[in-house]
Amino acid sequence: MCSCQDRNAVTDVVNRYAYALDTRQWSSLDEVFAADAVARYGSPEASPLHGREEIVASIRSHLDGCGPSQHLLGNHLVEISGDTATAICKARVFHYGAGTRSELPPYECFGVYRDHLRREPAGWRITDRTFDVHLAIGDIEVLQPA
Repeated sequence: MCSCQDRNAVTDVVNRYAYALDTRQWSSLDEVFAADAVARYGSPEASPLHGREEIVASIRSHLDGCGPSQHLLGNHLVEISGDTATAICKARVFHYGAGTRSELPPYECFGVYRDHLRREPAGWRITDRTFDVHLAIGDIEVLQPA
């Protein structure tokens, strides 16, 4: 497989994450994260989540009680080295409240996803992810469990 195809495949995995979250298709995250993945959300110093199941459970704890969301990703940079890759992209993420929380100001954050990926038999998977939030506006209570 040429590196051009690998770059596209890695970018597709990163983008698939955003679509899975915004459509609440949680099973699609099996095609995003390796089973043994580690993730940190908020900053590089955040407590790590270990394993795909824990990562998905954490994401769901915030988004299952949230209204519509939109994860916009751009400015992708990908480096491939054999069967491993690094990917960086900018993110602008919008969350609208559901139910009684729809009256709260929407929560929006801006940051950078930093990923390490590995080629597995089923394709590229994220093994280590950090979402470093640089700016947040609105009311984070929009993301609290229902």
